[in-house]
Formats: sequence, C-alpha cells, structure tokens
Amino acid sequence: MASLYKALSGTKKRRREDAEEQDGATEGETGGYMKKFRQRVLLLSSRGVTFRQRHLINDLALMLPHAKKDSKFDNKSQLFMLNEVADLYNCNNLLYFEARKHQDLYMYLAKAPNGPTAKFHVQNMHTMSELNFTGNCLRGSRPVVSFGKEFDESPHYKLVKELLLHIFGVPKSARKAKPFVDHVIAFSIADNKVWFRNYQIAETMDTTTEDENSEDPDKAKKRKQLKVSLVEIGPRFVMTLISIIEGSFSGPLIYENKEFVSPNAVRAQLRVGKAATKNRRADKIDLDKVKKAAKMRERREKGVNPLADSVLFG
Repeated sequence: MASLYKALSGTKKRRREDAEEQDGATEGETGGYMKKFRQRVLLLSSRGVTFRQRHLINDLALMLPHAKKDSKFDNKSQLFMLNEVADLYNCNNLLYFEARKHQDLYMYLAKAPNGPTAKFHVQNMHTMSELNFTGNCLRGSRPVVSFGKEFDESPHYKLVKELLLHIFGVPKSARKAKPFVDHVIAFSIADNKVWFRNYQIAETMDTTTEDENSEDPDKAKKRKQLKVSLVEIGPRFVMTLISIIEGSFSGPLIYENKEFVSPNAVRAQLRVGKAATKNRRADKIDLDKVKKAAKMRERREKGVNPLADSVLFG
C-alpha cells in the first residue's frame, strides 16, 4: 500500500531528482550546495618539437593531474579536428602546442567545443631539469593560481584569465589530484607579455623570545611563529598574446595584438641587416680598388720622376 501511495504521489520521482542534483553538487562551507568545478584538459603537441619544448610540455603535464596527454597531432591546417579528439577523451579544455621550423613554439588555450581560443607565442623557456631550483612539491597536488591585477584592467586579459584558471586550476574532484595545496602558479603581465612562474609554499617554525632584556634564559619566554615563504620550482616561460578567436579553433577574430611581430619577420630583418653590412664592406673594397687604379693611372701619365731614387742612384 505504501509503494502504491508513493507511485501515485510522485515521491519516488522527487527523491530521484534530488539525488541527481546532489550528485552534481558539493556541500559548501555555508551549508548550501554549489556546482562541482568539472574541468578536464587535453594536452598534446604537433610534430617537430625540439627537446627543450618536449621537456616543457612534460613538466606541464606533471603539474596538471586532471590533464590527459595524447599523442602528437599531425594536421596543422585543420586544427578544428582537435574538438573531436577532446570529445573522445571527455575533455572540455584544450592545451595545444604547435612547433614551427624546429625553433618557434605557439600555444593554444581553447574551450571545447564552443570556444573561445587564445593563441600565444612562447619564449624564454626554461625547464625544471635545467634550472635546478631548490623548491619542490608533491606530484599531483593542487595549486593556488594567482593572477596579477593587470588581468582585470582590459577585457581580453579577463578572458585569458578565465581560460588559464580553467586549465591550470586543478579541481577537487580530479581523479589523480592529491588533497594538498603546496605550490603557487603565478601569472603576471609585464611589457605586454604573460609571465609564468611556479613556487613552493615553504613553511618553517621561527623561534623568538618575548622578553629579550632578560638575562636568565629560563625566564625568557620562547614563542614559535609560523613563517611562510615562496621558493621557485620551475618551469618558467613567457607568453605573448597574438589573437583570440570566438570559436574553438574556428570562427571570427575578436581580438588581435597589433604590436606582435612574428619571429619570421624578426629573422628577416636580421638577415637584411647582415646583408646590408656585407654589401657596405664589399662596396668599400671596390671603392679602394678604384682609387688604387686611379692613382696608378695618374702616375703613368706623369711619367718617371727625375728626382726619384731609382733614377739618381740607379
């Protein structure tokens, strides 16, 4: 009779709906419920990466326990196909590295499958193995993602801040994440570039005395104070924002950095400068040859000097 009453009144259905809502939520500190921060990142690169770039990608993969690392992506002209790869791995964020000419590295931050997509040029790369910093952190621990105040001053950097937070912010529900927060990932803006740093949160106990004037060491009260400091771990690199696209690897352009100069143009200017220097040297050599020939011709026209040593003492 009770089961018949529950079926007719819809009690089972309401309980099932409440259970589904609680499965997709976590209890907050205030006693209410908030949605889970469900983020999964697909990390992959293109063909042609150098050893330094490969080590940098491996360092980032170790820092992101909620990331899935895939094999290298072959097609550079149809990047929108990465959305299908992300769908296969059930990822809603994409971190893609594109290598060009075995020396330039570009990084894409994208939200799959609807976008947006931010494109960066990565410079000044230094991996953990070559820096040899004293800092250390637990593998798979969750970081504190810190942003400079410059990210809130312009709308395009606000969007970049949200993308970086979704990718580098490790959620609590990540399968490989450890329940510890022992390092800080810092993003700052200087010279219109985004600077990446990773620090360890080092805690030490500092013992101080409250009564320093007391000569008796037994009477001097000692107090232990927790001292927190940051020690850099690595890796470190600098990113220059190039453009932001509305969709995921496709769609209209919503922001473009007019001050960005491609590395190909920089190398072309260096080659032009070297060629100009070489041409000036060649022109000087030709001018010296012309002057020397003119002097010889002038001497032949004047004839032999009667007061020359070869004539007087010959």
